[in-house]
Amino acid sequence: MSHNSKNYTSAIFLIGILFFIFGFITWANSQLIPYLKIACELTDTQSYLVATAFFAAYFFMAIPSSFVLKKTGFKNGMCVGLLVMAVGALIFIPAAQTRNYSYFLSGLFIIGSGLALLQTASNPYVTVLGPIESAAKRISIMGICNKIAGILSVYFLGAIMLSNVDELKAKLVTLNPADKARELDLLASKVIVPYLIIAGSLAVLAVIFYFMRLPEINEEQDEVNEKADNRTSVLQYPYLILGALSIFFYVGVEVISYDTFASFGEHLGYPLAEASGFAKFTGYGLLAGYVLSIIAIPKYISQRSALIFATLLSMALVLVALFTKGNIAVLSFALLGFSNSVMWPAIWPLAITGLGKFTKIGSALLIMGIVGGALLPPFYGTVAEMIGSKQTAYFIMIPCYLFILWFGMKGYKIGNKEVK
Repeated sequence: MSHNSKNYTSAIFLIGILFFIFGFITWANSQLIPYLKIACELTDTQSYLVATAFFAAYFFMAIPSSFVLKKTGFKNGMCVGLLVMAVGALIFIPAAQTRNYSYFLSGLFIIGSGLALLQTASNPYVTVLGPIESAAKRISIMGICNKIAGILSVYFLGAIMLSNVDELKAKLVTLNPADKARELDLLASKVIVPYLIIAGSLAVLAVIFYFMRLPEINEEQDEVNEKADNRTSVLQYPYLILGALSIFFYVGVEVISYDTFASFGEHLGYPLAEASGFAKFTGYGLLAGYVLSIIAIPKYISQRSALIFATLLSMALVLVALFTKGNIAVLSFALLGFSNSVMWPAIWPLAITGLGKFTKIGSALLIMGIVGGALLPPFYGTVAEMIGSKQTAYFIMIPCYLFILWFGMKGYKIGNKEVK
């Protein structure tokens, strides 16, 4: 990988800002789901379409994003992504004014499209800014920025959108249709100011990034890879495809773990006002896991071994959450944040190493795997409604983790000429 060795620290700092944005916007969905369920009068499954609209954008826009990056380069592509996200955030204003769920979903899809471009640029950028064997450490640093923002999102947006929500739910049952509509309109209006601020902040950041100097990555000059590997298509790298599937299952189970946490808490008997904040515990677990990864990888444990251990721990925690109640179930579910934390940082370098000139398109394929966050939460909701138990439905997470475990043990080797 040919790149400028200067200004890496400033580059990492600026990319950290982007990952902060990823976290704040993504984890906002954990508050939007219960909020829009009330404001737009939705079922559980309908409310999970928040995740579907948001993460589906990654699938549809990842490949176009790779072509945009080829034309613009990494830095300018990031600027475009920020501006696209700002447009999506602005759509929340007419959506709130009309209480139109389709408008909300459209805004989320556009925000997700901008994030797809940012993710396609920033993840390979961080991966190659140093030795590949320590990529998980650098991505974990980005993860800390991401999850701090996610926790702040739960606190701030939850306080704004879901304050006194249990009293409101009880009140709505007693109102006539006209008064109920007025109360729901007032609730919907709470989202306008936060998303105006988000849109303005994204636009300002786009301008700042445009004028900042970042080292550019030019994978077309990867002469070592060209001499060692004569493959002509990105689809000739099986381990990359398997890595994308691992990302699919990882993102799916992680989104389930925090976007359905409020609903799970209600199912266990906690008030929604309390349960809506449970996602922040997942964030704390993720933060702890990232810090441990930075300390331990690769000095004490390889990123692959960490992936295997984390996957086994995740399955054990899901099983505990399935068969317990109260605080034990909540704690087990929250600890999935800790065990999930190493998965993205470890899967990414295992899947992207040795791609050479296919790095941008390969990154796009991995980003497409994020569509797991669009498909698995509503699938979970459908299963929960079919069997009549939100708790038992979490069993669908086990086969997802089993695939990730197989990739960490065997799948990453398939077709990878750099791995014996």
